[in-house]
Amino acid sequence: MKFEDTYLNDNILDALYDMRFEDCTPIQEKCIPEILDYNDVIGVAQTGTGKTAAYLLPILSMLDDGEYPKDAINCIIMSPTRELAQQIDQAMQGFGYYLDSISSVAVYGGNDGNRYDQEMKSLRMGADVVIATPGRLLSHIRMGHIDLSKVSFFVLDEADRMLDMGFSDDIMQIVAKLPKERQTIMFSATMPDKIQQLARTILNNPVEIKIAVSKPAEKIKQSAYVCYDTQKIGIIKHLFATNQLKRVIIFSGKKDKVKDIARELRNLKINCCQMHSDLTQQERDEVMFKFKAGMKDVLVATDIVSRGIDIDDILMVINYDVPHDCEDYVHRIGRTARADRDGAAITFVNEKEIYKFQQIEEFLEKVITKNPLPENLGKGPEYKVEKNTQSNRCGTRRHGRGNGKGNGRRRGGKKPQKK
Repeated sequence: MKFEDTYLNDNILDALYDMRFEDCTPIQEKCIPEILDYNDVIGVAQTGTGKTAAYLLPILSMLDDGEYPKDAINCIIMSPTRELAQQIDQAMQGFGYYLDSISSVAVYGGNDGNRYDQEMKSLRMGADVVIATPGRLLSHIRMGHIDLSKVSFFVLDEADRMLDMGFSDDIMQIVAKLPKERQTIMFSATMPDKIQQLARTILNNPVEIKIAVSKPAEKIKQSAYVCYDTQKIGIIKHLFATNQLKRVIIFSGKKDKVKDIARELRNLKINCCQMHSDLTQQERDEVMFKFKAGMKDVLVATDIVSRGIDIDDILMVINYDVPHDCEDYVHRIGRTARADRDGAAITFVNEKEIYKFQQIEEFLEKVITKNPLPENLGKGPEYKVEKNTQSNRCGTRRHGRGNGKGNGRRRGGKKPQKK
């Protein structure tokens, strides 16, 4: 489906035309009509499927078309991290280029006092769209800086990550301040019990839309080293000595390990920087600026960078440990081979992670090449193929949707009535 075949208004379509966006992704094709039809929606889709546009485009279209209150907050978009909030804000600026009457503000922690004051001023003036992390939004609510009584749209992006990060109570406190008559949209990469329970609590008869997990791009050259933890730095030393590598991201699931890796790389005189949750927002912005500008050759990071940070010229991704699940693997290695470039993805698999890596291979329906260890490192653990007797948690999701409240499309019309 093309965007011009949807019922998005002309100002939105003009912005999409300027951005050279013509065709909807699957999640956009399914979500946009349902949101325009005022249905609550729960979308199950991974990062990189175009889900931000799937909810932002119809909401902006309705705000531009509809008779929504001026000088009032009409939409709240919740994000688990500052980085995702910034990315949503950037998308908002692009999609809303021709929407002169629609204002927005991004609200997230890790900033100085001046930023907080600017947020407070925008909130009190009634920005139409507020993009916020839970903790920062609650801070403004408690200080009396924000009136949520006229909110018509409430969006939870990456809801599973928000719950994993311990924001469940914060979310419910925010929901308690919202009007009961509202349109609620929730996106999650997975649908565990806790997400289903949250959906039952805050959504009203939602349309459920599921998109299958996509496979990595074929042009990514995937391989692995089966090794002991003590051999990993030696492998990195070998890779950099033989290939003169630049534009590399090294992922680890733990911030303490990221710090250790960065320290080892500096000892090897490798020009690197690190990204993890202990950094302030200013420090994170500086790290990303230096890496994007080519001032640093290697970025060592937790999965905070694997979800949604756009850097197009990455030549190699190294998984220092096996990602938690298949989606995280796809997210991580998806940082390379972008914009028609080639790329490589190398994963270090220790003896305790072999079964987990086999699950990834089953999901990908391919055997990933196992590289021989450098001779000076000795032998690694044996890669024994184990028969999987359990259900594969990496299984693809089905296309489909739940029972909605209607599937007709219309343009314009009245907004949901508030009490």
